[in-house]
Amino acid sequence: MLKKFSYWTASLLFLWGTLLTSCFQDRSVEYYALIQPKTWMYEVMQQYYLFYEDLPSEEDLNFFNKPQDFLKSVVSSQDQKNGVTFSHVDSVFTTSRATSETPTFGIEGAMVQVPSGAYAIRVLYIQPDSPAEEAGIHRGDWIISADNKKMKSTDYTKYISNPTQAYTFTLGSYNGEEFDTIPQTVQMPAPRYIEEHNLLSQKMLEIGGKKVAYLLYNEFGDQDEEALNQWFTDIASANPSDIILDLRYNPGGYLNMAQKLGSMLAPQSAQGQPFVKMTYNDKLNQEEVLKVDPALIPGGTALNYTNLYILTTSNTASASEVIINCLKPYLKERLIQVGTATFGKNIGQQLFTDEQAPQLEFWLTTIYLSNSEGFKDYFDNGLTPDYEQAEDMSGTLGEFASAEDALIQPVFTHIQTGSFPVLPEEGEETLQKSRGNSGKNIRILYNSIASKPHTAKNKLH
Repeated sequence: MLKKFSYWTASLLFLWGTLLTSCFQDRSVEYYALIQPKTWMYEVMQQYYLFYEDLPSEEDLNFFNKPQDFLKSVVSSQDQKNGVTFSHVDSVFTTSRATSETPTFGIEGAMVQVPSGAYAIRVLYIQPDSPAEEAGIHRGDWIISADNKKMKSTDYTKYISNPTQAYTFTLGSYNGEEFDTIPQTVQMPAPRYIEEHNLLSQKMLEIGGKKVAYLLYNEFGDQDEEALNQWFTDIASANPSDIILDLRYNPGGYLNMAQKLGSMLAPQSAQGQPFVKMTYNDKLNQEEVLKVDPALIPGGTALNYTNLYILTTSNTASASEVIINCLKPYLKERLIQVGTATFGKNIGQQLFTDEQAPQLEFWLTTIYLSNSEGFKDYFDNGLTPDYEQAEDMSGTLGEFASAEDALIQPVFTHIQTGSFPVLPEEGEETLQKSRGNSGKNIRILYNSIASKPHTAKNKLH
């Protein structure tokens, strides 16, 4: 079928003609190579994009832009939120890796500024077998200088995201206004490639005489199947009375892993029932369903437990929200969300590739995500918790699932007593102090968790 002859097409032909006659050299192949990935992306979006009606006309586009920049110029406002664009372009060399993309210390953190004006990196967690673990860095540490140079607001990339050499870090303690330097320096080894563990912390806890399984899951990775199977086998043999799923730092990931975890956590009565519904645009007029699948469970038998507690923050997004939303119809009041409202992303991305651009992976938003009851209306406000408790970035973070971990304390109380702590009725200021906050009296300039892609990747096509 012939395409409509457009202004952009006429301009393209004119420029081709110019290139063909310039210096009597045929440069059409070179020109085509420059624009081909973007013309392919645009054609894919016209057919499959969930928000295809919002696409600008081709004469308004610059097909000479880099693929990432081109995509930013055409995506719909419905395909982005809080500075995060959901459709994205990846390199085949840096996706689906079990190891870090670049040499690293293995630190995940946030750049903050305290009332005195000083800057510091607050450590949220570290990866096992990393330079940071070897050096003795812990969750909650404040890194205030490197090689005796005080932190600047722009130093996160230099020292954490993309370090290129060894440093001596100085740790400080925060007194509510400024940092008191303590006599502690840490010699950080040279950065290196490390294995990244998505299932970062797995514990069996004893709470009020009950066995409770705890899992800190920080991303639904494409290579997590073996680790999830081992986790399920371990807790099934322990026969826990309750389960705590910590998704506070999980921005999403692969839907097939969310389906697997959801099948493991769903009750026996839900096996074989719809888990997540994926609805495409009206051009395709198509809906697909991933089911609660006993074949995804080691041994094929569901767990028998009382309550599933899920810890959330505003960084809990996409595939993580699918777990909460799609288990709710089956667990009902037995699924108890504790923390703050989730990010709010009810759309998923599908992978497209092109033989003429083999170095690119194009993840395009193509589907709405809803549960078995058809509910998907949480884009604006996220999924709200049953009990609100924020993680205080300015306070004591504590090791995960410990007595010092403020986010999990209401869960411990509920497991022991059947009720959550009663908050004092002394005004909003006391209420916020009791619940904690994102960082009282500090400014969070950059949070590496919040900057991660928020995805629900569908690789079933």
